[in-house]
Amino acid sequence: MTRGGRKDTDQESERRCIATGDSGPKCGLVRFVLGPDGMIWPDLGEKLPGRGIWVSADRAAIEKAARKGLFARGAKAAVKVPDDLAEQVEAGLARRLVDLVSLARKAGQAVCGLEKTKAELVAGKAALLLQASDGSARGKTALRPPEGANTHILCLSAQELGMAFGRETVIHAALTPGGIAQRIRLEATRLSGLRSANLTGAMPNGATPKVVTNAKTLRDPAQ
Repeated sequence: MTRGGRKDTDQESERRCIATGDSGPKCGLVRFVLGPDGMIWPDLGEKLPGRGIWVSADRAAIEKAARKGLFARGAKAAVKVPDDLAEQVEAGLARRLVDLVSLARKAGQAVCGLEKTKAELVAGKAALLLQASDGSARGKTALRPPEGANTHILCLSAQELGMAFGRETVIHAALTPGGIAQRIRLEATRLSGLRSANLTGAMPNGATPKVVTNAKTLRDPAQ
């Protein structure tokens, strides 16, 4: 709901992916814009001026759009596409997600550590369970995610989760319900399409997932 009581349907509005031809909610796609330099830039915050070009939040879809000249078709102009466009999107989404988890921690809406996370889950206070993608499989199975769709987030590394909590590494974390948790759920869904659920696993085309190493200084590619 908005402050005036009107239902906010912005994220429910649909856009069409130029790579797959499928239409879906904006929260499942990434917006790109044509910069004044003729370069295609990711607009992860969906605030940059210009005509939006939408691609599914999926590494294969972004690479297909770049490889087959679909951005030029969508922009109706000659464009330049960075060779590492998918990597730029992945890094930007990871930064946004780390920042959101950090915001939840500062607001008292997130805890980390096995025992604290387990306590939140057992008490039914957790809306989301976050576990490091490179944590041990056995350790992660000790905790059961909350009921519901997309409540188990596995797309951040232990180092990235650690940055969100001001620690070297974090394996387990839980978030309480609220607006921040919903934003984290949406961003995690997009990031999951750009990287493997397990950072040590195989990635499309043999790519290696990039880990955010400094959430304070890493900027969105479009900025």
